[in-house]
Amino acid sequence: MKNPPKRSRRPSGPANRNVAVLVYDGLCTFELGIAVEMFGLPRPELADWYRFGLSAVDAGPMRAAGGMRVLADGGLEQLTGAGTVIVPGWRGVDAPPPEALLDALRLAHARGARLLSFCSGVFVLAATGLLDGHRATTHWRYVDALAERYPRIHIEPDVLYVDEGSLLTSAGSAAALDLSLHLIRRDYGPEVANSVARRAVVPAHRDGGQAQFIQSPLPEQGATLGKLLEWMRRHLDQPLPLPQLAERARMSERTLLRRFEEATGCSPKQWLTQERLGRARELLEGSDMGVERVAEVCGFGSADTLRHHFRHHLKLSPARYRERFTHST
Repeated sequence: MKNPPKRSRRPSGPANRNVAVLVYDGLCTFELGIAVEMFGLPRPELADWYRFGLSAVDAGPMRAAGGMRVLADGGLEQLTGAGTVIVPGWRGVDAPPPEALLDALRLAHARGARLLSFCSGVFVLAATGLLDGHRATTHWRYVDALAERYPRIHIEPDVLYVDEGSLLTSAGSAAALDLSLHLIRRDYGPEVANSVARRAVVPAHRDGGQAQFIQSPLPEQGATLGKLLEWMRRHLDQPLPLPQLAERARMSERTLLRRFEEATGCSPKQWLTQERLGRARELLEGSDMGVERVAEVCGFGSADTLRHHFRHHLKLSPARYRERFTHST
């Protein structure tokens, strides 16, 4: 009998747990709230959680969306001791970031800090020059402006977030939740990320890209499609060809394709690929299941097909992805 596979130890957190969140005049309140919810709330059930602080870009009190005033714990000097720096949006894509802020971000990154941007905050990271030659994303409304002003950045317009190691960017507003949970998974493992997601009452992992949120009216057959999507999720290990899906939805294939794209922003095949990738990621993060078995359970059929989709969509192999969430024993 073969020995059972050795279970990897759960990640115990980043070496530097200090999280500095930038606050500025014209602050994006929603994005700041996400940073507080994800990284700033006390979590006594989780040992060695992040140490959270606000770092002022401007002299306070600073105005925030909704008529609030914000005072910070300190200024940009706090970035020198931060392991993670978050830019929760920016006051305007046409508003140049202060040079002192750009210098502080460059210095923090050079010292090993991870830099995260939410939504329009990517324009601050772009202005540092650190994103040149790297992939990044932002809200779909700002993609063209970002591409025009910073042509050396490889922009991913249809994703919820991009992880380039120490440079991480999210798409619009609520995608900051997806990026934050992704980083928590990197730092503490899937069980902790799932716990944080449950407390916030949000999905632990959301598949798909921004296309699903751009002019996607609810079709007349919305209820029928909702039931079909749930059924498809329960049968990811099966082939699920289009004729079978159309028959189950009681539509013609052409009608199903049109209404599916109206509701989700993609075709059934593309949607299935994203759902299968999401399930594969969960299994790679939280189980000892081999890559071949993961491919079978998720409906990819073979490890080679799974590897192809991981490299195409995530720019790394399943094995490398698993390493991000585990420590070697």
